[in-house]
Amino acid sequence: MENSEDIKNVVLLACGSFNPITNMHLRLFELARDHLHATGKYSVIKGIISPVGDGYMKKGLIDAHHRVVMAQLATKDSNWLDVDAWECQQKTWMETVRVLRHHRDKIGLNEAFKKDSNFSDTNLQKRKRRRSLRDSVGSSESKSLWPNKGSKSSGIETEKSSTVLPKSRKASLDTFNSEQTKRASRKMSDSDIDFMTRKVAKMLTPQKVIEQQGDKFSIRTLSTFRNYLVEFKVGEEYEEDTKGLDNRKLLSLVTWDNERLVCVQKGEKKNRGWTHWIQGDELHLELTCEDQLCKQVYQKV
Repeated sequence: MENSEDIKNVVLLACGSFNPITNMHLRLFELARDHLHATGKYSVIKGIISPVGDGYMKKGLIDAHHRVVMAQLATKDSNWLDVDAWECQQKTWMETVRVLRHHRDKIGLNEAFKKDSNFSDTNLQKRKRRRSLRDSVGSSESKSLWPNKGSKSSGIETEKSSTVLPKSRKASLDTFNSEQTKRASRKMSDSDIDFMTRKVAKMLTPQKVIEQQGDKFSIRTLSTFRNYLVEFKVGEEYEEDTKGLDNRKLLSLVTWDNERLVCVQKGEKKNRGWTHWIQGDELHLELTCEDQLCKQVYQKV
């Protein structure tokens, strides 16, 4: 692991027509970020989308205002991607190098570009809060996961880490990264998830964030492409809307099976549900639908 002092902060910038922006544009950012993080030498703290101006005069180019609005809608749920309208507000077409210089000056790269530099917007404060949360978690000595039945705990998981908290734990924050997925495409197909969504989902490295207060859970699955939230209390049936996935209405019930969380989902598809459990530093997830089984593993950071 590289010394934190040696890790360089990076801002990703994409210039283009974005006519219109697509999920694969967002995926390019995620792929670049994951690759740089994997080297252990860089920390991507911001991504900037810079639509070209109307002066580009490309045939079929939508008005810049509409392209900016579409890009803003596409990134509104992202905590690190921003849309910058400076380039498209210029009266003439701008060379990419001039756009780069503009953002270099705006960000303050000439002053070593520290994490806490005031280069950005409200996302900076979000990053500071996330860092403080991670620091709190890192200082915790407790490594136990799902608590023993009968005790109370609370916990959170996020992408690229794997930890679920024991009931005996009163508060915790843990991060999990997606490591491997088996038979995911067939599982999504059986759930009637459309072809393009399946293609993009197979390339994502999702992040899980699990917050636990006793038997109450909030589980967020985060990625550049799409976020999904489910909230429930163990032992209480609840209505679940899988909007953005396979768009179904379900009646779900989560129960404890020893140290595992088991969910049964009642709806159009038979034998549908999932199971979560912790094994060492790995968070395991099994998804079932009819006669198909998909296994996912998340590693604790």
